Amino acid sequence: MTATAPGLCEFIDASPSPFHVCATVARRLLAAGYTELSEADRWPNQPGRYFTVRAGSLVAWNSGGHVGAFRIVGAHTDSPNLRVKQHPDRLTAGWRVVALQPYGGAWLNSWLDRDLGVSGRLAVRAESDGAGVHHRLVRIDEPLLRVPQLAIHLAEDRKSLTLDPQRHVNAVWGVGQEAGSFIGYVAQRAGVAEADVLAADLMTHDLTPSAVIGAGSSLLSAPRLDNQASCYAGMEALLAAQPRDYLPVLVLFDHEEVGSASDHGAQSNLLATVLERIVLATGGGREDFLRLLPASLLASADMAHATHPNYPERHEPGHPIEVNGGPVLKVHPNLRYATDGRTAAAFALACRQAGVELQRYEHRADLPCGSTIGPLAAARTGIPTVDVGAPQLAMHSARELMGANDVAAYSAALHAFLSPEA
Repeated sequence: MTATAPGLCEFIDASPSPFHVCATVARRLLAAGYTELSEADRWPNQPGRYFTVRAGSLVAWNSGGHVGAFRIVGAHTDSPNLRVKQHPDRLTAGWRVVALQPYGGAWLNSWLDRDLGVSGRLAVRAESDGAGVHHRLVRIDEPLLRVPQLAIHLAEDRKSLTLDPQRHVNAVWGVGQEAGSFIGYVAQRAGVAEADVLAADLMTHDLTPSAVIGAGSSLLSAPRLDNQASCYAGMEALLAAQPRDYLPVLVLFDHEEVGSASDHGAQSNLLATVLERIVLATGGGREDFLRLLPASLLASADMAHATHPNYPERHEPGHPIEVNGGPVLKVHPNLRYATDGRTAAAFALACRQAGVELQRYEHRADLPCGSTIGPLAAARTGIPTVDVGAPQLAMHSARELMGANDVAAYSAALHAFLSPEA
């Protein structure tokens, strides 16, 4: 299946949390003949198409008939949002309030006055013996929560309002003192008893469906484009890839928006462990694995800043970036991006092979620059890495905007990167 703008809309709407991203990708992989492996099991000793999931992260690969150097597309499953606190119930001025906390660099004002659903997972006591634990995905796609804006008449400055993340982003979900907790309500919707809920990883999501919009259907409006657009493009690229001289791999990490320092983030052992096990399962040794790493390449696929029509002065003058102008190669001399000359050349060749235009991004020297999984994964594995993306506006907003045509071009470039021609 070719990556399309409607396909991306469907992917995003099915994936309100990192756990749902992994579930959505897993369904597509299983339908394409991939087999899911548990990290705790012994892996097959024959090449094939496999994937494994660790919480909100996923690694998939197609080893074909041999194990050669790796070509890897990496992205991240998480997006900035508002997450539910462990004890969320409040009663304030007659309002039933759910206490929320920003996750990552959420652009807080964009979350105000939106109908919000709830998603994530519950850790539930197993019914069989009462001692085990299983995780249950939760998704409530109903207008359950709302973070109300302050009326302009009550603001000290009617031109702007500074939001305190502790006091100003909690959500209302009812009035009065009705019985029942918020976690209990979510548990009931998930079909489990509140007493059996041992822990919860819950977050909010915008309920407005993703849509192709604009003149000539040229734009795509959606939540979580950063970075589900890369997850979708990378997934489609892997499904189309054919192992030749390189073994194609897709890795989707959680926790990029908060630094990647977790057991399944880009600073974890997840990618390196899976790659080594791929080699070991087909008869190779650690020496073989270590020799493959410097011959491999990783494309850190995240989104990129398109030049904003209302703020053109916030961008590097010599590097304008257009939506529907093709994939973006991201370079930063202080290694906020991992790109160097050798890896940039590899992605430039991939874009030529795919027949798509390549744009080159540099950040203004007088503004702080964000980062990606690229430098972290490169340092963790020793694999040469290039940072790439698709251009968008309103990054980290509850609602983001990209070019509809860039979806196919981005995925085509990643496909060519995974399967380079000789």
